[in-house]
Amino acid sequence: MQNRQQSLKPVRRVVIAGGGTAGWMAAAGISKVLGARLDIKLIESDEIGTVGVGEATIPTLMNFHSLLEINEQEFMAATQATFKLGIQFENWRDVGQDYIHSFGTTGIDHWTAGFQHFWHKGRERKLAGDYGDYCLELKAGLANRFAHLPNNGMNYAYHLDASRYAKFLRKFAEGYGVERIEAKIAKVNVDGASGDITSLQLDSGTLVEGDLFIDCTGFRGMLIGQTMGQPYQDWSHWLFADSAVAVQTDSVRPAVPYTRSIAREAGWQWQIPLQHRVGNGIVFSSRYIDDDVAKSSLMANIDGAVLTEPRVIRFTPGQREQTWAGNCVALGLASGFLEPIESTSIHLIQRGIVRLMQMFPTDGIFQTDIDEYNHQTASEIEHIRDFIILHYHVTHRRDTPFWRDCASLAVPPSLRHRIDLFADSGRVFRVPNELFAENSWIQVMLGQGIHPRQHHQSAELMADDELRDFLANIQGTVDRTVKQLPSHQEYVMRYCGAARP
Repeated sequence: MQNRQQSLKPVRRVVIAGGGTAGWMAAAGISKVLGARLDIKLIESDEIGTVGVGEATIPTLMNFHSLLEINEQEFMAATQATFKLGIQFENWRDVGQDYIHSFGTTGIDHWTAGFQHFWHKGRERKLAGDYGDYCLELKAGLANRFAHLPNNGMNYAYHLDASRYAKFLRKFAEGYGVERIEAKIAKVNVDGASGDITSLQLDSGTLVEGDLFIDCTGFRGMLIGQTMGQPYQDWSHWLFADSAVAVQTDSVRPAVPYTRSIAREAGWQWQIPLQHRVGNGIVFSSRYIDDDVAKSSLMANIDGAVLTEPRVIRFTPGQREQTWAGNCVALGLASGFLEPIESTSIHLIQRGIVRLMQMFPTDGIFQTDIDEYNHQTASEIEHIRDFIILHYHVTHRRDTPFWRDCASLAVPPSLRHRIDLFADSGRVFRVPNELFAENSWIQVMLGQGIHPRQHHQSAELMADDELRDFLANIQGTVDRTVKQLPSHQEYVMRYCGAARP
């Protein structure tokens, strides 16, 4: 820290290494807010491919778009996007058993206890339906209906074409002065005294100097890992999946407003409907099945003409020990990776950008900002990690070695406490700055088969007639609203329909 304080200098030149979703989201966010004060350059090569399969998002993306003042209809038409109300998990609890993790809230909470306690009492008295009957987003998803409602009455996200999204953001960022340099990075130059990056040498020999460097070079982590030496925390002892196969197909039916996540022999398959095609893939563990078996499983369970060759993607679940080191900040795959089961990849890029903007250095980079940034980043991704492990660990499946091993693994103590707390008392408490709210944990834990042993005493204070009316009023409001909604496909085509590619 002493060297850094002695070499404080204004941060005016930002260099983004790599494009793709992470690079262009960073360019768009920084240029929109601080473009008038900064010189921003982004280096990418058309010869270097991007992973580009993360096509499902979560509602927080709307916050990012709001900050950038992006027009939703223009964005959705440009990316052939559809709406997403949640994720349908098929065969996760057990073969043939499905549930939905939807956005929004379920029922109405009391200040002493969440709705799940009153629902639990209603089930005991045979007065309540399924937990999902009291959630608007879940019921609308199952009915394949959607519309914007007054006062943000419907919580939603998007299915989008990630490659088109990067192009959309590139145009946006260039409009705020970002300079794109078509090149490959040949060398990263470092100051011997401070350890900071001074410049990137391109394959043409040109030097691109900067004050702050953002690593969006994907799994390579060319700056944060290879240059700054930040080690990678491997979480594969908790999350066995280390591979994926992705393929695109033509649409053969109207797009549903939810992602499908279908558990398979040693992993799970995704189906993400866009306006004119479907994104398909399978996430699996190479310890249990090989690439050929995974490809065969995927290709046997898709519909429509195949538009792309199946391609295998390797990854290691985990996180860099430090995502900000010196004058280098890593975003996207360079910072870490959690499989796309809950569509958190783009969210984590967004959070990294917003966090950086909140702590953006002016006349020098302070170690205190670096430490706070890394602390917040680590805390956030660890909560998401626990939520993902929950899906695999709490399962009744014992039909394959993969699922048996998932059920028997020793989970992190932080997750063990959440599971035991809900199983004992039905209680869920959200950690500050945590992504997933109480309703998300409740839906997944109930869906995976955890049923609380008891409920809060507040639920005992309602007589049968009062409890029946309370539940019926909520369900009735949900059902009436859903019936008034147009079909999802009809609404998308009217609101943001894109021309056929």
